[in-house]
Amino acid sequence: MKRTICHSVLEMPSRPQNACAVRTKIDDNWQCYSWKEYFERIELTGLGLLELGIKQGENVVIFSNTRFEWSVLDYAIMGIKAITIPIYQTVTPEELEYILNNCEARTLIVENKSTWKTWQTVKDRCPLIENIISIDQINSDCLPLNEIKEKGQKRKLNNSDEFSQLLSSCKPEDVATILYTSGTTGLPKGVVLTHEQIMSEVSEAFPYAGVNPSDVGLSFLPYAHILGRIEHWGHTFIGYTLAYAESIDKIRNNLVEIQPTILVAVPRIFEKIYTALWTQVEANPVKARIFKQALRIAEKVSHHRLKHEPIPLTLMLEYKAAETLVLNKIKEAFGGRLRFAISGGAPIGKEIAMFFHSCGILILEGYGLTETTAAICVNVPFDYRFGSVGKPIGDVQLKIAEDGEILVKSRKVMREYYKNPQATEDAFVDGWFKTGDIGEILPSGDLKITDRKKDLIKTSGGKYIAPQRLESLLKLNSFISQVLIHGDQKKYVVALITLDKNFLIEYAKQKEISYQDIATLSQHPSVLEMVRKGVAETNSHLASFETVKRFAVLPTDFTVEAGELTPSLKVKRKVLDKKYHKQIEALYAS
Repeated sequence: MKRTICHSVLEMPSRPQNACAVRTKIDDNWQCYSWKEYFERIELTGLGLLELGIKQGENVVIFSNTRFEWSVLDYAIMGIKAITIPIYQTVTPEELEYILNNCEARTLIVENKSTWKTWQTVKDRCPLIENIISIDQINSDCLPLNEIKEKGQKRKLNNSDEFSQLLSSCKPEDVATILYTSGTTGLPKGVVLTHEQIMSEVSEAFPYAGVNPSDVGLSFLPYAHILGRIEHWGHTFIGYTLAYAESIDKIRNNLVEIQPTILVAVPRIFEKIYTALWTQVEANPVKARIFKQALRIAEKVSHHRLKHEPIPLTLMLEYKAAETLVLNKIKEAFGGRLRFAISGGAPIGKEIAMFFHSCGILILEGYGLTETTAAICVNVPFDYRFGSVGKPIGDVQLKIAEDGEILVKSRKVMREYYKNPQATEDAFVDGWFKTGDIGEILPSGDLKITDRKKDLIKTSGGKYIAPQRLESLLKLNSFISQVLIHGDQKKYVVALITLDKNFLIEYAKQKEISYQDIATLSQHPSVLEMVRKGVAETNSHLASFETVKRFAVLPTDFTVEAGELTPSLKVKRKVLDKKYHKQIEALYAS
């Protein structure tokens, strides 16, 4: 029998019942569910969906934040051999309308009043939707999820083995899900993934990284994003405990409460923690001196560890003192038990990874796309190199095209783009999937990513510049939140910069600056001078042709809600280029 993720669901009741499968917060208390309880919820939900009339091969849309019920619904839908279509909770009405009509779903599952309101704006233009299910209790127009489970309970009385039989009949070639890529330009494309792609990923990536059933994870990435979804599938395949964060805003508290041993995140999470740490440190000159001295000692130890060299006794004694005074507090901010974190979805700055490594937090960067079912390369605890995305995993084959583009062959590569044969054909060359990323394979066998092929800037002088690298370097300044680098076919590089709100508030307090709001504070001469110095410091480490010659500080930050960032917090270049066209052109004015 060829296994699918549905077979891992089928095995849930036979797992140790004293093991905690999932943890979720209910009325301010963390509730633990066993694997058997988890399975029973999935089973009743799946049978209830059958009772509602959902057929095998039918598309079912989930429009919700990450939460326990999302996972239950995903397995319930796949368990009855239907197809899960996830939609980001921050999607625009236009994107929601397009996806619902493109996938031709009859059933939409909304989370709460917020997602319900978004649906209301497009419902008249989505005539195929017949059923609206709500996770939370909303109104009489929605069928509550609890009633779906009640329908399932009644159906089970007639055939207690129906759901298990459907799970066991699932085949690797069956379509499991279609994920619509958020993308940075154009309409979303539906990436069709079968159970074969899912199993290829979870059965190779998670064991390779050393994840085991005793691990504990904290899940907060959106499940409409492939990285979040793989975490949810991998947890089921391996059998470790997964806790669901209350929200992005409460991650810091949840980390302390759950004390995860592994963490899956995107670079922006670590960048925000890095910024918050330095903001706190620099607010107190005495603490800043102590912290920087401890960090210098830790960096020496990190250097030895990266080279697999023994640490001199005197240095180790200094390091133990630094741990007690400073470094352990940083570890405790992550819960105190973290073995490693995996970063994906976008490149993480080498300097950020090195900083946390010195502080005792190992961040392992991986690389993949929605079309490759997440990771095709990953650093692992026993083999990692900062600045690379690790070695290929499992059956993955890589080669570099003449123009530097990374090409891949693997069972992890998608079947096709949904109802888009031309885009599918364009995505392959001689059987190799074109990633759209530029990179090189290092002598060690590790892959190094340079930039997105379509994002590379070519100045009017003929020099190629990787904007993501410059943006990452600028964001090492703790006061900078987001950066958009511009310069294609121009004489020089310019930047649009947004500032970190929390840093600005603290800065104004220290400098006794009065201000009306954050927008006006961002344009204060003292703030602009601080940014100028930060840009100049970054430029000092760059070649002349890639330095930022001029910049503008924007009064507001880029957001997902405004359509300026993808849900994985990457800048949407074409959207921003259009939105801030006047500001960019002003930077090139004489």
